[in-house]
Amino acid sequence: MTSTRGAPAQPDEHQAQPAHDGRDETTLEQLDRNTIELLNELRVASTGIQVMFGFLLIVPFNNGFRRVSSFEKNVYFVTLLCVAVASVLLIAPSIQHRILFRQRQKAYLVSVANRLAIVAGVFLGLGFTGILVLVSDFVIGGAAAVIVGVLAVAGIGILWFAVPIVRRLREPG
Repeated sequence: MTSTRGAPAQPDEHQAQPAHDGRDETTLEQLDRNTIELLNELRVASTGIQVMFGFLLIVPFNNGFRRVSSFEKNVYFVTLLCVAVASVLLIAPSIQHRILFRQRQKAYLVSVANRLAIVAGVFLGLGFTGILVLVSDFVIGGAAAVIVGVLAVAGIGILWFAVPIVRRLREPG
């Protein structure tokens, strides 16, 4: 359901949903379940971001950072920005929830949080790739950074995005 402005319309909270998934739950029960599932998924992603962001924040203060190449500095900075953007996107639903608390906006919040989490996943994947490229170039150098970068993008792209998208296209539901 969408309203005239493109945001999800507020469904009747007590209306039962079609049982295409075998559940007999009201819209409100479904939104509550979706919220809990989303929060659990965001916890997993936020742990990864905390570790990566912590790593990235201490890197420039290490004495060895002065000796890195301009390529490595550029990869570092882009990676830092990707992880920061992912962090902002994953935190946004919590802030929005606090602002819209008790305003009957759960359908909107679940929809927006879902989109933000997917976009954050893209930036998180780029952040992982950047860290792997940075470390590979610093430790081994040469073609290793390119190979590791390509493998990371391919692996993350396939496992995080291609597999579920293909599944979704084959079995819409």
